[in-house]
Amino acid sequence: MQNVVIHSDGACHGNPGPGGWAAVLTSGSNVRELSGGVAATTNNRMELQAAIEALAALKQPCKVAFHTDSSYLRDGITKWLHGWKRNGWRTQAKQSVKNEDLWRLLDAAASAHQVNWHWVKGHAGDAGNERCDALATAAIVAVKASHSKQQLAESLREFNAKQKAAANVDLLTLG
Repeated sequence: MQNVVIHSDGACHGNPGPGGWAAVLTSGSNVRELSGGVAATTNNRMELQAAIEALAALKQPCKVAFHTDSSYLRDGITKWLHGWKRNGWRTQAKQSVKNEDLWRLLDAAASAHQVNWHWVKGHAGDAGNERCDALATAAIVAVKASHSKQQLAESLREFNAKQKAAANVDLLTLG
């Protein structure tokens, strides 16, 4: 199996707001940078998207040393995911798992690889983390440049409405 080191990061201007994600994949002397953004999202969704995109970019099963500054991502994949799946994608409090769609995609993407998840302190000089932060921020700038203020506001309204609808469904199923 090929050894790959991945650094990833997600970012958001406002939470929710325009967001960006990035990953840097390194194998030997080969380096590949990935990034993208969306008009309305949350920081946690961008952290998850970065991990999904990075693992999906691997063309064969690999041994991966995955570095993230997101405790949500690292703890979710290493501590909580098994219980969520066992409980039908419900938390211990019987609530729907937030970002279930992305957790399912990440679970599938990670399953093809041997991944060791590592937490790194953000904005503390880790070169891979700093590069990902710069790429994710640049992705946000690009999203903002390609959308009018009205388009960004409408995207945020739509995103918030979807989040509220999902929360209301949870309330109905619990009552």
